[in-house]
Amino acid sequence: MKRLGIVSLLALIAVACVRREPDPFPTGDEAAGWVKGRGRTFPASELWRYVDGDAERYLQAGIERTVTAEYRYRGQFEAVADVHIMRSPEAARRIFASEPAAGSRPVEAGEAGRSYGPSLTFHRGRYFVRLVAYEESAEAAEALRALAAAIDRRIQVARR
Repeated sequence: MKRLGIVSLLALIAVACVRREPDPFPTGDEAAGWVKGRGRTFPASELWRYVDGDAERYLQAGIERTVTAEYRYRGQFEAVADVHIMRSPEAARRIFASEPAAGSRPVEAGEAGRSYGPSLTFHRGRYFVRLVAYEESAEAAEALRALAAAIDRRIQVARR
């Protein structure tokens, strides 16, 4: 009986010590105007189900998993936010650097960021983030920058 108690205690300690990745997706007031919808997670071995045709590039760079969430902006348009959690900051930089810079503008998000109008990418630490709005307008681009800033704040808190 005493052994069972010790084993149970060790199991509880092990569960408590497992590093859980905080949710990088803002809700409510954290991202003004954005409402978070369905989220999904794809481990590296299942990334091909989500990133059709491009999963190998992420695998070669060193991805651990991808978390994604759907968003709706003030009932006007939808977007998706992908947070690729890499093994290292260098892996996230490598993926960011492999993205074409042509036609983009720098944005203040993460350690480096680019806006392509209806899409935006940035990296911070071991995170590579891609946001895509399903509308091309100045308002959508501005709203994506606000969502990127909110995700970046959550990532910075998670890194502490």
